[in-house]
Amino acid sequence: MKLPSASFLLIAAFGAIYLIWGSTYLALALALQSLPPFLLMAARCMVGGLILFVVAAASGAKAPSRKSLLYGIVCGLLFFVGCHGILANVQQRVPTGLAAVMLATIPLWIAALQTGLGRPNRPSPLALSFLAPGVVGVALIAWEEGAGGIGAVHLIDIFLLLGASLSWSIGTVVSEQSPTSSSPLVMSVIELWAGAAALAVVGAANGEVSLVHPYSITGWSIAGWAYLTVAGTVIAFAAYIWLLRKVTPTLVATYTFVNPIIAVLLGWAFLGEVPSMWMATGALLVILSVSGLLFTGSARPSRRSNKARAELAVD
Repeated sequence: MKLPSASFLLIAAFGAIYLIWGSTYLALALALQSLPPFLLMAARCMVGGLILFVVAAASGAKAPSRKSLLYGIVCGLLFFVGCHGILANVQQRVPTGLAAVMLATIPLWIAALQTGLGRPNRPSPLALSFLAPGVVGVALIAWEEGAGGIGAVHLIDIFLLLGASLSWSIGTVVSEQSPTSSSPLVMSVIELWAGAAALAVVGAANGEVSLVHPYSITGWSIAGWAYLTVAGTVIAFAAYIWLLRKVTPTLVATYTFVNPIIAVLLGWAFLGEVPSMWMATGALLVILSVSGLLFTGSARPSRRSNKARAELAVD
């Protein structure tokens, strides 16, 4: 049987992180109807990791080195506790579109981190100029959404979402430096299980165990959790880890200006969330900032990316 071409795999992987992750905000809102946030995400990571473990074992993947294990644990905590756990907690109180826009700042954080660390693939001065509209967009959303009177979004929740975005960005930059000897599947399993363990501890500490009532869990919550686990975790996250080994992290992060559009549309269609003019304006500025940053030659190829392109040429 003829294997898919490298270009097809790249398109499919980008399609997964664009479309699936854009719809996970709706799935998360449904799952949160009758499931507490941290234990919900812990179960998602645990089952998702189990599925990927079976796939990795069946494919004959090698056990990770100690260095790979350490990188996997650190990235798992950043990805799934610092980002997904906080996101689930905050999304109990904020619209899905707002959460997606705040998470769309990930490329801006990545650019700032690469610049601060002096990485070879850091953004150019021209690209960095595109950070300005993104900062203005976030400030506009924070100001207007936080001053909306009854039902307004609390500023602390906006800051928590920005912190979640930063956590994922740090995990992305750290992940790029992880050893290439371990397969992406194995690294995904380590990260998911490390995140699951930490999320379970956080959930238990917050008293979420007493909030889980099996007979009161709705069908919509089960469907949302299943979609998050299978599509969002197994398919999209595996595609994300694979892409980090094939192209620069800044290019991978282009999903962040597609996701908010999908999330806002789905929130409007299924949850009746109508974004305000200020929210739409701020979101447009964030998307403009991200798109400008990513399409001005900001991502100079790293050593790993050059190696990956060479591997793609012979696959």
